[in-house]
Amino acid sequence: MVLHEIDHPLRVGVIGAGPAGLTAAYLLSKAGLELDIWEADPIAVGGISRTVRYKGFRFDIGGHRFFSKSQEVEDLWSEILPDDMVVQDRLSRIYYQGKFYSYPLDLGEVVNNLGKRQSLLTLASYLKAKIDRPASPANFEDWMTRKFGGRLYRMFFKSYTEKVWGIPCRDISADWAAQRIKGLSLIQAALAALRPAQRQPEAGDGARSTVIKTLITAFRYPRHGPGMLWEAAAARIRERGGRLHLGTRVSGLERTSEGSWRVTLTNASGSQRQQVVDQLISSAPLSWLVAQVQPSLPPEALEAAAALRYRDFLTVALILKTPSSFPDTWLYIHDPQLQVGRIQNFINWSAEMVPDPRMACYGMEYFCNDTDPIWNSKDADLIAMATSELISLGLAAEGDVIDGAVVRQPKAYPVYDDLYTERRAIIRDTLKTHCPGLHVVGRNGMHQYNNQDHSMMTAMLTARNILAGEQLYDVWQVNQDAEYIEADVAGGGKGG
Repeated sequence: MVLHEIDHPLRVGVIGAGPAGLTAAYLLSKAGLELDIWEADPIAVGGISRTVRYKGFRFDIGGHRFFSKSQEVEDLWSEILPDDMVVQDRLSRIYYQGKFYSYPLDLGEVVNNLGKRQSLLTLASYLKAKIDRPASPANFEDWMTRKFGGRLYRMFFKSYTEKVWGIPCRDISADWAAQRIKGLSLIQAALAALRPAQRQPEAGDGARSTVIKTLITAFRYPRHGPGMLWEAAAARIRERGGRLHLGTRVSGLERTSEGSWRVTLTNASGSQRQQVVDQLISSAPLSWLVAQVQPSLPPEALEAAAALRYRDFLTVALILKTPSSFPDTWLYIHDPQLQVGRIQNFINWSAEMVPDPRMACYGMEYFCNDTDPIWNSKDADLIAMATSELISLGLAAEGDVIDGAVVRQPKAYPVYDDLYTERRAIIRDTLKTHCPGLHVVGRNGMHQYNNQDHSMMTAMLTARNILAGEQLYDVWQVNQDAEYIEADVAGGGKGG
């Protein structure tokens, strides 16, 4: 598909100033295009990758490792933030039945914690799964049981996964497991545990492409948190003439008879204006986007979009008057009796996240829906609950927590339920047919749970398509490793 011809400098609008939106804008600004970026947040850029500041403390919304199998993504990080990355050793553990387990697995630790009998039963379960395995796993539970055995799945995956998504594992698509635990097996984890730990290669080392993401032992991280990188990207875009409009919501999209897009914008005071662009990039939730387009899209696309589901997320950042009590960068809490799902230890991401090394700041992470009581609880009640859970884990004592802050992140995770693939396919085909010049990128923009390197790659290819004036790349073919798959899925080769 060749993009429509225009007789003026190309005008590009970008919805959302997260990793995908800012990556596309950054690359297009280098080419001198006329750019407008609209971001609903009145203060920060970076989306879910922003860094929140509170009384000198900085905290991440979920924890964002900077590691990619894509050299292009690694190079872009280095270009945007050349002198402010630290290399951090990864240490993460699983809390299960009152004990901590290293991840990747340490066989001696597993045997010691579980006992020989339970360990032998777990091994037998694993071997049984290798012999008696379904031809095609129908859901997350089937996939994980086939991969690791039923006992290991129930110990180390079931509780946490259902806490994250709020639905039974049998209702989660097998795609979720296949994408997030790609390439990892119990045998590989065991062998990794037996080998001496090695720091992963720096950017530029060709060996990087062979590393299993789940097992990486080191990663890069901006010294002031991920938002530092996206703030630098936004500054570069502005220096090149791009216009970044914070506190501005897109409240309407209309495809004009000339082939351009008329965008309705609403600011914090409620006043509206309209702007016309030739190309439009959206990283906003796909369900929202489809509902906004005028003329209205076909009913089947509207129904598919309305049925897409999301999981919300909140962080309770606890500030302690005592130093960090554990060495991990983060912990997974596999205990259904506790509501917390994961705990970030921000000083172990970067020492500069905490202003005083004699203190600590932990991010207690809760996965929920915006209709749940926890989402609508008062901040003081959430801080009290998180404090109680931290103490129950033995990671703090009474009186250690002296302050806290709450950050709510709506639509943090697109849900991979049993029908999400079919719904996305309907929407994808509809946008291709009815919305030339409209490009979707990133996690929410494509309803595809991914890391920020994947979001960036979809934006990088979109920028290339716009600069080329034609669809050279089908961004839906970017895989979870931020690699473009040359595949003729729908008879379109590279194009789509």
